[in-house]
Amino acid sequence: MALSDLLYPDNPKRKQELIHLHQELLDCMSTNFHATNELVGVLNEHLGCTITPIEMRESSTVKENCEIIIQVMSEIQHQVQKIDSDMKDKLEPVLYQKLYDIKEPELEKIAIAQRVFSIIFGEATSTAAMVAIKLLGSNHLTLTVSKLIGVLAQIGASVLGGVSITIIGLGLEMILHAILGAVERSQLLTAVRSYEKHLAEFKAASEKYQRAIHEVTSLVRQQVQ
Repeated sequence: MALSDLLYPDNPKRKQELIHLHQELLDCMSTNFHATNELVGVLNEHLGCTITPIEMRESSTVKENCEIIIQVMSEIQHQVQKIDSDMKDKLEPVLYQKLYDIKEPELEKIAIAQRVFSIIFGEATSTAAMVAIKLLGSNHLTLTVSKLIGVLAQIGASVLGGVSITIIGLGLEMILHAILGAVERSQLLTAVRSYEKHLAEFKAASEKYQRAIHEVTSLVRQQVQ
């Protein structure tokens, strides 16, 4: 038994807890990659975007993987802003305002958006217009993307950022060394609490983000059936 474990009897339990929290973080991140790629697929197929799908890099650190997903989420934000700009440029102010009027019928908004896409692309499907309206009118999606970007940036900047995402096959001590680095083993509780805090924020933001994406993708699936 390590001397630190004799001095701090709760350490073995905290070590196991730290490993569990790390795996939870990775699972949550993996789900976000998948959800983001679903939205990317919709944007590419129906709105003519050319966003490259992403994948987790097992040889990279948590911070590097956070940066990968932040980059594509920022690109999604840019595309939504571009759609809004196109609408504003090509529509009369009254019609543009209708797109954001919650009292305006959804079908009317889709017809307006389809008219603009027809000008831009030469032709446009109702599915493309529906996706655009959903993205433009969804403050929920906009806010959740912004929130998740902020949480990912915090995780990347924290002590967790330098940890490799690959833990399968590594021994417990190797994993702990990677997670704690120069942190003394007597500070395991501090490390666990830091993980818990970041993970709680990450999971809450992720659930809202994934739900917002599901609203868009499920509508598309219903439309094409």
